[in-house]
Amino acid sequence: MNVKIDNNECGGNNTSCGRRLQLAVLLEISNIMVSLTGQEEMLRRILEILEAKLELLHGTIMLVDRNKDALIVGTMAEAVDAGNKNAVYRKGEGIVGQVMLSGRTEIIPKIADEPRFQGRIHSRSEHNRELLSFICVPIILGSETAGTLSCDLSFRSKDCLEEVAQFLTIVAGIIAHDVHNRRQLRLERESLESENRRLCNALQDKFRPENIIGDSSSMREVFTRIYQVAPADTTVLIRGESGTGKELVASAIHYNSSRASKPLVRVNCAALNENLLESELFGHEKGAFTGAVARRIGRLEEAEGGTLFLDEIGDFSPAVQVKLLRVIQEKIYERVGSSQSRSANVRIIAATNRDLEAAIDTGAFRQDLYYRINVFSIILPPLRDRKSDIMLLANHFAEKYGKLMNKRIERISTTAITMLTAYSWPGNVRELENCIEHAVLLSGDGVIQGYCLPQTLQMPQNKDIPAGSLKHQIGLMERDVLTDALKRNSGNVSAVARELGITGRMVRYKLANLGINPHKFNYRRNR
Repeated sequence: MNVKIDNNECGGNNTSCGRRLQLAVLLEISNIMVSLTGQEEMLRRILEILEAKLELLHGTIMLVDRNKDALIVGTMAEAVDAGNKNAVYRKGEGIVGQVMLSGRTEIIPKIADEPRFQGRIHSRSEHNRELLSFICVPIILGSETAGTLSCDLSFRSKDCLEEVAQFLTIVAGIIAHDVHNRRQLRLERESLESENRRLCNALQDKFRPENIIGDSSSMREVFTRIYQVAPADTTVLIRGESGTGKELVASAIHYNSSRASKPLVRVNCAALNENLLESELFGHEKGAFTGAVARRIGRLEEAEGGTLFLDEIGDFSPAVQVKLLRVIQEKIYERVGSSQSRSANVRIIAATNRDLEAAIDTGAFRQDLYYRINVFSIILPPLRDRKSDIMLLANHFAEKYGKLMNKRIERISTTAITMLTAYSWPGNVRELENCIEHAVLLSGDGVIQGYCLPQTLQMPQNKDIPAGSLKHQIGLMERDVLTDALKRNSGNVSAVARELGITGRMVRYKLANLGINPHKFNYRRNR
């Protein structure tokens, strides 16, 4: 039965009755907290109990946002006049914001008489403001205010309002305990997720082969695939555009397998015609064909106990495809010109940059061979899809060719970095390696400048100036020199002019022509 706490019921002979009612409400609240797991639903049910049993109005729980500088609506009791769920109170704003700031309960005997009252959440008519009181208590966690519990109630005596406020403070303490537990669980979950990500990254670092450079998410997936398949003898198909590093992946699989002490034999299927390819793979007997003046051991036999890497397998002729299918299925082959079958204890790793599915549709590639080689596939991403790896690779190649050419390469200039990252790299990693070798060769001061890169990467500001012209080359050199000087002098044009031995007016003129903003290099200003 609902019992209304009015002026008389808050004191006098009915005090014990009021206490019994409060105990009954607390029992209901405790049952709700045990039975419900969702925070919003649980808080809403608590407010509904308070409104039903104590005849409170506009029950609202607000919680501190993640930045801890404002209160947002956590939940409200379901009612016909549902309030504004998007309302926000910052510290010190209105009664609610003041409670958040001070951590102390606020009791407003008559809403109409309180100028600080803002009423952003629930609408109240002027008549109601004359008849309603307002109580807001803090939800305290340790030394901080985690939220507020507020409600309206019909105008009552000061003693009655204080008694209700004390009871709501108890309820707020129960809510605070729940908020604390949920916060701890969230922090533990986030900590576990962070640790899981760290361990996954560490594990992926462990998977990373020493011969492959890359830290992008797509390359980490490749490293994981290599780690998964390397210990087994499973046939592997490596797919990717030309220059993506398929041979490096094949090497990584072989040297991380149980066959690492045995040979890794490579065959470029695209470089040989049908007759030569068959002889290259299987070997031939003396006199098997014109020019076969002696017996020759094939690559399959050379790879005995190890791994045979078939690069560009999509270029196999139909006749060779049939024989290769037999090798993979039955581990048996014959030399050209011989009828004696030989066993083959080899692992097959194939690679292609072709669309084998389309080749199957046109009859250029056998479907049964496709299924035999495509047991475990590794797809290498093109360099344009792993932009974050470009500078890792560029620095690696700069160090490599610096040592080969006896040059100390200290860094790559900003202009060169921009050019490297803006380029689409149709030739992938192989093209990048060639470009860096070219740049190292032309670098003279330990810095790879933009003008050291090949013509394919040059991006003239003025399209009327042809790439490769003297004017274009001078412009690139001026850009690099000015950019480096601005970096050293934090964008100070006068200091750049003194360093370069020219006037400040000339520096500004050149910067304007080249479209360089010196303020970008003022790191103190940009903080």
